[in-house]
Amino acid sequence: MDDELHQVRITADQVTGTVALDGRDISHQVCGYELRQYAGKPAELMLRLSPKVKDEFDGLARVVVGVDPDPGPAAAAFLSAIDASELERHALNRHDLMDGGPNELVRAMLRLLQEWASGQWQPEVSG
Repeated sequence: MDDELHQVRITADQVTGTVALDGRDISHQVCGYELRQYAGKPAELMLRLSPKVKDEFDGLARVVVGVDPDPGPAAAAFLSAIDASELERHALNRHDLMDGGPNELVRAMLRLLQEWASGQWQPEVSG
């Protein structure tokens, strides 16, 4: 593995951005990136390849292709902290989620869980 450092230039605004390695624009090959640096260490750039890029990358930098994490463990931890009686109580009190249709309580509970998971409202958790 090549441990040589390479010049990286990233420019971004609210709409577009460019990523260049050693002066070569590779923006069309990436759909995202993460840049991090720890004190006393060189910066590390992780590139997320565009779906348009097939199984190859032509570049001079050490590239780590990111894989989105498995949401299962985080979802399990979130759900295990939910108090069932609190969920039911809040769902029944949310008239905007109840429409009289089939499975309305379950749909209301799922909607509440989505809201809670996205941080729109925090439920009381069991202790």
